[in-house]
Amino acid sequence: MTRTPEETDRLIALLDGVERMPGAHELRLLSYDLLGAAEAVVDVGCGGGRAVAELTERGVEAVGVDPDERMLAVARTRRPEADFRAGDAYRLPLPDQAVHGYRADKVFHVLAEPQRALAEARRVLAPGGRIVLLGQDWDTMVIDSDDPALTRALVHTRADRVTAPRAARAHRNLLLDAGFEDVHIEIRAFVLTGPQALPVLTDLAGVTDEGRAAGWMAEQRARAEKDRLFVAVPMFVAAATAPVRSSRA
Repeated sequence: MTRTPEETDRLIALLDGVERMPGAHELRLLSYDLLGAAEAVVDVGCGGGRAVAELTERGVEAVGVDPDERMLAVARTRRPEADFRAGDAYRLPLPDQAVHGYRADKVFHVLAEPQRALAEARRVLAPGGRIVLLGQDWDTMVIDSDDPALTRALVHTRADRVTAPRAARAHRNLLLDAGFEDVHIEIRAFVLTGPQALPVLTDLAGVTDEGRAAGWMAEQRARAEKDRLFVAVPMFVAAATAPVRSSRA
């Protein structure tokens, strides 16, 4: 996917906001714990590089990979001591069996060929290495609203603009089909009850030009002002183990 500089800047701002959401830090820590004792990890779709920095602080040899050169420039500016490389989920800049851990956070929903990405994950993972996938199911967002029918329509319309909106619910089957073992699934939720949810809701309302969406957004702003806003975004976490084998499958 090719982005304009403006689109990348907006994405960076969005990712920064998501990383500050209540529960986001705990979710990242869970993903690191699920990597087990991995000494070398590739973070695929590394964005601004926060996970690479946090893994490095834990004593892990972490490599961040992203296809967006502007995103990589931001990551290198913020964390000049870290290892960031250009590449994507289908073509990782690593030799065979180079890492013991593979992490992809909010990545698989933009992939048209997830099986191909998992084949590449198996290539770079050493036998017994760990893989962790994190992502939301774009069809599943809980929002308290006076207009539930419009809310459902907005959620599903936004989901339809995503390459693979239901990738997260397929993580387990994708990992099993790719030959991974000991597949483990957890679901955590970002629960937002304050103004920090408004950018997410504004993005949602922007999928239609209907006047009702403007009224819907006005209701959500009023809820935020009265401390009555409620948004829950389930996050799916999948972890598995690369099979121990004498040669790459």
